[in-house]
Amino acid sequence: MEKATFGGGCFWGVEAAFRKIKGVTSTRVGYMGGQLENPSYEDVCTDSTGHAEVVEVTFDPAALKYEMLLETFWSVHDPTQVDKQGPDFGTQYRSVVFFHSKKQEELVKKSKEELEKLKRFKKPIATEIVQARTFYCAEDYHQQYLEKKGLASCPI
Repeated sequence: MEKATFGGGCFWGVEAAFRKIKGVTSTRVGYMGGQLENPSYEDVCTDSTGHAEVVEVTFDPAALKYEMLLETFWSVHDPTQVDKQGPDFGTQYRSVVFFHSKKQEELVKKSKEELEKLKRFKKPIATEIVQARTFYCAEDYHQQYLEKKGLASCPI
């Protein structure tokens, strides 16, 4: 199994999208990329910890290529936005890929470059690409939040 970690705004909808993919064995929502150890949702919402809301995806690389996860990531949010998605704003909602290996780093950079060459988005891609750091699991009520509420996507 491998891990992949993505931040694309509010983690509820991003998690729901990844959970639908065959080859994804589990997901967890949480926080990554900041200075504060063991942050809470309330801490992260202050926009002062440096953490992004992220989804940690565990997947079987024999059944699912990392590139397919990237395709989903690019399609479920607007990667041209800086520190916001929809009505949500702050650094915790930034677009970011936290890579777990040199291969993931190469693949995400290549994917981003290809999308920019194709001009898939009207504005430049603002997504950060950084080394994975400590993942802090979000509170239980955030895990699979949309499924628990009987929703397929976030109502924005």
